[in-house]
Amino acid sequence: MKINIKKLSELSGFSAATVSNALNGKRGVNHDTAQQILALAREYGYVASSRIQSIRLVMYRNSGEVCSDAPFFSTLIESIENESRKNGYETKLVNLYRQESDYEEQVEDLLSDTSSAMLLIGTELSEEDAKPFLQAQMPLVLLDCAFENLPFQCVLMENENSVAEAVRGLIAKGHRDIGYLHGSVRTRNFTCRANGYRRAMFEHGLPVKDEFQFEMPVSITGAYEAFGRLLEQGAALPTAFFADNDMIALGAMQALQKYKYRVPEDVSMIGFDDIDFSEVCAPGLTTIHVYKKELGQTAVRRLLELIREPEQAKMRIQIYNKLIERGSVAKPRAE
Repeated sequence: MKINIKKLSELSGFSAATVSNALNGKRGVNHDTAQQILALAREYGYVASSRIQSIRLVMYRNSGEVCSDAPFFSTLIESIENESRKNGYETKLVNLYRQESDYEEQVEDLLSDTSSAMLLIGTELSEEDAKPFLQAQMPLVLLDCAFENLPFQCVLMENENSVAEAVRGLIAKGHRDIGYLHGSVRTRNFTCRANGYRRAMFEHGLPVKDEFQFEMPVSITGAYEAFGRLLEQGAALPTAFFADNDMIALGAMQALQKYKYRVPEDVSMIGFDDIDFSEVCAPGLTTIHVYKKELGQTAVRRLLELIREPEQAKMRIQIYNKLIERGSVAKPRAE
């Protein structure tokens, strides 16, 4: 059947003007109506990959504390833009704030724009807020996030095993009291890292002591100030810490040094992300290296595959990390 707007109008029961507006992502068309028309257009081959003109890079923010100007995200975004440009696509960065009063309207506008494919950075995304994106009629890849119950095309880092390996390394060096500096904002990545920490401790029969678990802001300055207050109050310390990210680890290290603790002789520290500053600080931070450029490149390449062939099987692509050993870890002091 030769398909055009007139035929889509007949099939859908909506006017040709409504069909045209829906296909072109114009305002004024009810969301459910637009989705019905787009689904029909895709079914009959009208919405083709050739209509994709750009890539929308959507940065979802809830609290915004994790997806701030952290070096991790600037490197990730740069790699996405470079890979998109190399393949002839313009990248349009969209900041989507959950707390905005017109959030639902913004999501509706994004999902009705079939001229762009979408990369959704879901680091702060909840399962409930992810559900509407399953209705997207354009190719979409969820980046830095996955949900067991929602069948997205996903590209993400591995978290739990990486942390378990790092904590096992501390245990192998003789550490038994190992604390955890956990981010005050709980993302799915942080939850998986907590699972890895606890799993390694459990495997070796070591207790996870509440007095060595400290909640920290996820910025260097915030962690420095919060950990400094704990040290000023005389908090008991373990011989080593794992921190949810490098920003927390670096802030805590600065606070330890201010209060005359030696890193790593008195307290060892491991972070996560391997941001550039981790290598040049003193001592260098032992951390889990995330292949940030490869994450961005892989997400773009997967999206390009979906642009060419939209009806592919759903895939969850997970990229492993690497422990980078520097000067912030040593054997615990003999008592």
